[in-house]
Amino acid sequence: MQDRYFVLFLCTGNSARSLLAECLLAKHGGGRFGAFSAGSRPSGAPHPHALELLTRKGHPTDQLESKSWDKFAQSGAPTFDFVFTVCDGARDESCPVWLGAPCRVHWGLADPVAWDGDEAQCRLAFERTYEELESRICRFVALDFEKLEPEALKRSLEELGKLGSG
Repeated sequence: MQDRYFVLFLCTGNSARSLLAECLLAKHGGGRFGAFSAGSRPSGAPHPHALELLTRKGHPTDQLESKSWDKFAQSGAPTFDFVFTVCDGARDESCPVWLGAPCRVHWGLADPVAWDGDEAQCRLAFERTYEELESRICRFVALDFEKLEPEALKRSLEELGKLGSG
């Protein structure tokens, strides 16, 4: 039985969805997961609405940063068990080769950063994204990884990626 699983959430800008997922897994993972996030073209900083939402929900944000996925393709980086793309852009890009041949799954979500509306509507878009990710991540951490064959586990994770996206 594996003591700890390492998970990387990928997004293009690494300013909202992937950071929300990283924080949610850190919160709900019960110490069984190492949670990380990165982007193919990082924005340079977490989105202010993402930081505000995470702070309001009680997540620590002082260590959050928008970083390139190249950071995790270098020597000394964690060996990931799971890599989730949370935006269609990152799914369609050529990712670095990850050590350990992790299970790769797409959990596409609408980009709250791209929301075109007033301030209240934008905050609501971030809240919805947070809730969808929280639902998926809570189900993810409840899976019995040791009892599922790799193909069945991947199918289960793909099904989780469809929650709330319709």
